[in-house]
Amino acid sequence: MTANTYKFSWFSSHLPWYPVVHCATLWRTDQVTYHRCFSLEPPHKCRKNVKKDGKGRHHLWKKRDPARSGISELPNEKEAVYGALDKWAAWETEFPLFAAAKALRILRENSQWLRVIQVAKWMLSKGQGTTMGTYDTLLLAFDKDNRIDEAESLWNMILHTHTRSISKRLFSRMISLYDHHNMPDELIEVFADMEELGVRPDEDTIRRVTHAFKILGQEDKQKMVVKKYLSRWKYIHFKGERIRVRRDI
Repeated sequence: MTANTYKFSWFSSHLPWYPVVHCATLWRTDQVTYHRCFSLEPPHKCRKNVKKDGKGRHHLWKKRDPARSGISELPNEKEAVYGALDKWAAWETEFPLFAAAKALRILRENSQWLRVIQVAKWMLSKGQGTTMGTYDTLLLAFDKDNRIDEAESLWNMILHTHTRSISKRLFSRMISLYDHHNMPDELIEVFADMEELGVRPDEDTIRRVTHAFKILGQEDKQKMVVKKYLSRWKYIHFKGERIRVRRDI
């Protein structure tokens, strides 16, 4: 094979992933022309010029601080918030569950309880986010926003829909809500459901339950709960050692 030319000839083409691609003719035969193509710009510089987001894409959450983005600046009316959320989700091929759950967590960390309620209700209205974590966050928001009736409606739905899979965390959340709003009778009812389903309460829940029995004047049941779930001694860590101390009941 004899090359007819040894002098490089240049041409360029523009590809979507590389802004400029240069090709040089290395040699040419009667039948085939051989080229060597390369980019004069490194890949990391090329990637900076690629726009991932479509033109005019609607962003509801800022990357650095979603809790202070457009959703927090909206008026409190349900229609305005739902409309903004619908517009945001319309740009996605699938429901943006991960982004919505992350935004819900950030709103919770910033104690924006009204927005937590609105976003959580919007997710549930779309049939998304029906998890124990979402229910727990929504019950907490109802508690903080003094929406006892809505919390009870949600709890009754959870109790009838997920009877055998309700976690200790949700029971504790509802008992904490009733304890916070001084509702001992309702608290005892939730505790009865908890015992019936075989969910063992934690120590904080037991303290709330015994306090409710004390308010109702049922000291015999109070002692029964203490005897069943709490021992006289407990273990704590003190100066790097595990020691046993008498429980203060």
